[in-house]
Amino acid sequence: MISERDVTNGRATWTPQQVPGDETQSRRAVEVPAKAVRRRFTSAYKASILEQADKCAPGELGALLRREGLYSSHLTKWRRQRAAGRLEPSRPSAKAERDAALRRVADLERENRRLRQGLQRAETIITVQKKLCALFNLPTADGDGKS
Repeated sequence: MISERDVTNGRATWTPQQVPGDETQSRRAVEVPAKAVRRRFTSAYKASILEQADKCAPGELGALLRREGLYSSHLTKWRRQRAAGRLEPSRPSAKAERDAALRRVADLERENRRLRQGLQRAETIITVQKKLCALFNLPTADGDGKS
């Protein structure tokens, strides 16, 4: 049985626990998850690790990678992203941008329908007013009515 699990920035730390039936020995609990979960790193975390890696003296980089549970390929990929300008933390994902654009289009279409209905109502009111003016021989703003 696993007693406690602390997940921080995509790495799991397991706490030692007592083995049932043998309280004198303690060992690390190992559990294989039913389905592997891909780790996801935030842009801020990537930038922080790259900053720490850039400050590392020769020989310290391996310790940083072991401590964080990372591979050198992570650093390579993240450096390429940083060089390409794709590592800004405030940048929303492509899906979020697409969803926001679709929401904006839907809002604009809804507003367009509402404005068209209002325009139709206004045209109907103006038509009725013209007919009433013609019926009662009242002058209209156009000046085409009888006085």
